[in-house]
Amino acid sequence: MQKEDKVNHPSHYLWLKDKVGIEVIDITRHMDFDLGNAIKYILRAGHKTEEGYDNKSKTIEDLKKAVVCINKQIQYLESETVDK
Repeated sequence: MQKEDKVNHPSHYLWLKDKVGIEVIDITRHMDFDLGNAIKYILRAGHKTEEGYDNKSKTIEDLKKAVVCINKQIQYLESETVDK
């Protein structure tokens, strides 16, 4: 059994590659920071394990992180001035 490459190809992102041939980073690298992070957290929800968390708790945490990133992007867009 091959050891997981937690730095370059963590398993909680590889599930998408197994399904559609791309990794999460292949999508998020084309987005701004907040939206890319929101997508990252959504796509890993239910796939990442962490000591001290059960699957449901970790999934909820990742979804809450996605909401924070989305809200930050909304705040940024709402605060922009459109003086053209």
